[in-house]
Amino acid sequence: MPDMTYSRAYETYAELDSSKFTNDAAKAGGMIYYDRMPVAGTVARGEVSSFLLPMDKGTDTTNYIASKSIINPLPPLSAADSVEAARLYLINCGICHGDKLDGNGPLYNDGNGPFAVKPKNLVSDPTTVGMPEGQMFYSVTYGKNAMGSYASQLTTKQRWMVIHFVKGQQTKANAKAPAAPAADSTGTAKK
Repeated sequence: MPDMTYSRAYETYAELDSSKFTNDAAKAGGMIYYDRMPVAGTVARGEVSSFLLPMDKGTDTTNYIASKSIINPLPPLSAADSVEAARLYLINCGICHGDKLDGNGPLYNDGNGPFAVKPKNLVSDPTTVGMPEGQMFYSVTYGKNAMGSYASQLTTKQRWMVIHFVKGQQTKANAKAPAAPAADSTGTAKK
């Protein structure tokens, strides 16, 4: 009756006996007592499974490419959510990408900051402007190149909110200016 002697429950102040509470016992043909890992496929409390990526790993090029097909599951942001998304961007992303999304945040600061490489310009760099929402979410979740993962800093919903914010700022920045009125043969503009 090992369960009565060694509880499967996590005892806060008790020292773990590695022979009882690890997978080492399973390798030796014994019973697995507790490995502290959640059951595969479970979703953290407060998370919505429809917000998650349908992939298991984040370090795989195949998954990065496959993430292009994923669309943002959040509806368009309300005014209050837009303010919150902007706040989340400034706290988590603005340090590198800047408050204007131009890649000139305090860590780069026109080359005078501690970062030697300029972060991506999120409003004019063609690779980020043309990046699908799912791929952007994948990059924020798992990290890409010099950018680390923000999965532990932002919930899944918050990451999607930030993606909405960035895509909205890209749309504003890249909106075409209204066309100039056409000139007639006398050289004056028609009204």
